Amino acid sequence: MRPDLFEAPDYYNIDDLLSEEHKLVRDAARQWVKRDISPIIEDYAQRAEFPKQIIGGLADIGAFGPYIPASYGGAGLDQISYGLIMQEIERGDSGVRSTASVQSSLVMYPIYAYGNENQRKKYLPKLASGELMGCFGLTEPNHGSNPSGMETKFKDMGDHYLLNGAKLWISNAPFADIAIVWAKNEVGRIHGLIVERGMPGFSTPETHHKWSLRASATGELIFDNVKVPKENLLEGKNGLGAPLGCLDSARYGIAWGAIGAAMDCYDTALRYAKERIQFGKPIAATQLQQKKLAEMLTEITKAQLLALRLGQLKNQGKASSAQISMAKRNNVAMALNIAREARQVLGAMGITGDYSIMRHMMNLESVITYEGTHDIHLLITGADITGFAAFE
Repeated sequence: MRPDLFEAPDYYNIDDLLSEEHKLVRDAARQWVKRDISPIIEDYAQRAEFPKQIIGGLADIGAFGPYIPASYGGAGLDQISYGLIMQEIERGDSGVRSTASVQSSLVMYPIYAYGNENQRKKYLPKLASGELMGCFGLTEPNHGSNPSGMETKFKDMGDHYLLNGAKLWISNAPFADIAIVWAKNEVGRIHGLIVERGMPGFSTPETHHKWSLRASATGELIFDNVKVPKENLLEGKNGLGAPLGCLDSARYGIAWGAIGAAMDCYDTALRYAKERIQFGKPIAATQLQQKKLAEMLTEITKAQLLALRLGQLKNQGKASSAQISMAKRNNVAMALNIAREARQVLGAMGITGDYSIMRHMMNLESVITYEGTHDIHLLITGADITGFAAFE
């Protein structure tokens, strides 16, 4: 494994727009990634295994529920801090960032926003510390971009609910202690339920043979007549808007996280171009490589400004779902394009595990699809600006 010499690009002096707390939070996450992720991640990706020993470190840098109030175990940080933490973690690996995103935005957030006080006190502190890990069950084998068609259902049995169905492509599922599961009641209304590992009929088979997010654990959630206590219902909000509110938070984190992956690819390509000698000079001295590098940096800078402004809007409670969709779509596509260009700068070396680029590229093929596909986010923006929805 090559030493992690990463230096973050900041061509427009964006650091000047950050508070001292923002920079302290970011730098702590950056140093943790250099120390605890970079030396091991290629090996775990090659083995298609999630490094569970990093969970405590993620908790230590505030990656689990950073914007959750300290009274519930969170760090009580703002949305820009959350974004910066996701940026630094994804600079290390998208799969590791997925673990943190799910825990924060898809497990802790719905318990905090839609749960009752007993649920908050019971689960949030343990989730913040990493003592408990969670997952989010929305996507199903037959329902991805149209979650309203979900087939997972629960019935009121008097003293408990009876849950049946299945969820697919669930990050953290193989080791999660709890799952936030979205299911329809008898009249077809969508509700969230907290399902705990060990409940009879609840299983989480792992998904294998992935070419992407190989250092992240992915699985299914199977519910076969699972008895869920009534106190595990998230009562604060129901309907499709409830899980979509969680996805807004996750998509916001992805908009920042993808910048980290792009930064790492750019930094790797820049270093290599300065060192690689062809025709008697570094390839960085050639026009074509300078074009690639200049365009990479331009796109990263644009994405940084987009994410920062979105973070300001989030802090003010003004960020719309469509604005979040625009940032997620743009920044992930930007990162994937940069990964592909950076791979070309490295030539054949770019496909090896000696460098991070090919791993980032494969990971980003998942990131551009999950939490809303590239095309769906385009249509969300289209509906917002025209007033006409092109899908149901």
